[in-house]
Amino acid sequence: MNTAIVILNWNGAQMLRRFLPSVLANTPAGLARVVVADNGSTDDSLAVLAADFPEVEVISLDRNYGFAEGYNQALRRVGEEDEYYLLLNSDIETPAGWLQPLLAYMDAHPDVAACQPKLRAEHTRTHFEYAGAAGGYLDSLGYPFCRGRLFDTVEEDLGQYDTVADVFWATGAALLIRSRVYWDVGGLDGRFFAHQEEIDLCWRLRSRGHRIVCVPQSVVFHVGGGTLPKENPRKTFLNFRNNLLLLYKNLPANRLRRVFFLRFWLDALASFVFLLKGEVGSFRAVWQARREFRRIKSDFRNDRAANLACTTLDPIPEQYLGSLLAAYYLRKIRVFNKLDW
Repeated sequence: MNTAIVILNWNGAQMLRRFLPSVLANTPAGLARVVVADNGSTDDSLAVLAADFPEVEVISLDRNYGFAEGYNQALRRVGEEDEYYLLLNSDIETPAGWLQPLLAYMDAHPDVAACQPKLRAEHTRTHFEYAGAAGGYLDSLGYPFCRGRLFDTVEEDLGQYDTVADVFWATGAALLIRSRVYWDVGGLDGRFFAHQEEIDLCWRLRSRGHRIVCVPQSVVFHVGGGTLPKENPRKTFLNFRNNLLLLYKNLPANRLRRVFFLRFWLDALASFVFLLKGEVGSFRAVWQARREFRRIKSDFRNDRAANLACTTLDPIPEQYLGSLLAAYYLRKIRVFNKLDW
């Protein structure tokens, strides 16, 4: 075996009962091993694993490290003898034949550092899933989007994105990555805790010249939003803070000041939209995120210097140099293939 499928679990006993059987049934023996890393759960996750899935390797972490550092902790214990890590959310259903196209593509393309399958929504199986769809991109101001999803507009999967495509980032919900490369660039940044940490990781990979792709011949079904609902102010806080962090860590100096100036006003606008919708917690979370970014910014100064020193590809071809906000709200573009690159 040359692949470790690692599922990070936190208080997800119900998800394990529901989705782990599909991973075990549809992962061919000898092709990969399945590991569940428990992130300090306080529910009966460990008991469920012991009673219902005794064949699964279990790593028990002493507390909840968050998504990013939880994976770092788990992968250190998994070790580097496997050529590939496959980071897989616990709320993903994997049908027959899901794994082989990913591994075949990586084996045939050594310049590709990481890839993802096509993600469809588990609850609306004809449509893409928000968190990854058919591969992720970033616009000039740091707003992430996907083939198949612009902001909250999710497309029906009609085969329009069934070609393998180079992407800016691959979703952390189902991320296949070379173990050596993962550690070469420092792994996920544990300080992000959760949300957009995979974009930061992929930005570091891509800026060093590694390719990242979506392989849509592999399809999985994702529930999404299982840990924090979309409207949760904590999620708003993490998304806004971490987006500023990944820009600061990775954006070249000739664009950073302008982007941060514009983002101040755009974040302010977003906060007042939350207020008008009656989402007072999210209104506050935007400003809390900006304050927290200013407070911890200096902790990331060395990371920024190291990233820029290693950058060999700028601009990144998969970065949309226009404004997604302008395309979506002013030009009324709602589907990925209508964007003018």
